[in-house]
Amino acid sequence: MELTLSRLAAFLASFGLLSFVCLIVAIGSDFWYIIDTSKRESNKSASLSSHSGLWRTCNFQDQCQPFMNPFGNGGNFTDSQRHILNMQATFIVLLPLSVIVLFIGGMMGVMSILARAHRLLLATGLLLLSGTVITFTGICVYVAYSAAAFREAVCISGRKTLEDIDIYFGWSLAFAAISFITELITAITFLLTSARLGQLMRRDQDRYLAE
Repeated sequence: MELTLSRLAAFLASFGLLSFVCLIVAIGSDFWYIIDTSKRESNKSASLSSHSGLWRTCNFQDQCQPFMNPFGNGGNFTDSQRHILNMQATFIVLLPLSVIVLFIGGMMGVMSILARAHRLLLATGLLLLSGTVITFTGICVYVAYSAAAFREAVCISGRKTLEDIDIYFGWSLAFAAISFITELITAITFLLTSARLGQLMRRDQDRYLAE
């Protein structure tokens, strides 16, 4: 079956663009982690509700402040606190890095389709596949970071203090997950296309030699 270049290009462009846009929206939005204190009886405590992104924390009056070290500026951190800070630094690097990989992979993908070069298609697929690993790792580190930060908060404040507070992940994390899935589909499609195009080229070469 011959490759239909226009359909393939439309498919890859759609999924690649969707992955890129979703990741940009996820990184730029502030609804990765939501803390809802509205169940508390005091009206004053309801104002403590907040939603957080990778870079800052905001209340529901859209007043935001950059992420700061929650354990103070001193150097006397416990092992668990140091681990939390390392995880925070890790996902802040990994997720923007994934955007860069997606952008470069998109440029390579356009050139490989136009040139019908199966090696460039293969390189694009492998690059995007590495991008999916980076995105997935960043998401996993963020989830682990959130769980570790919650455990640390329980140790500091006590479970009773937090039992009437709802804490959950928001739609920003969902967008990052969609980006990972669509990027994975795009990477696999590039790899399969490269393999198929290589087969067609070898078949044409064998036919030419046979004549």
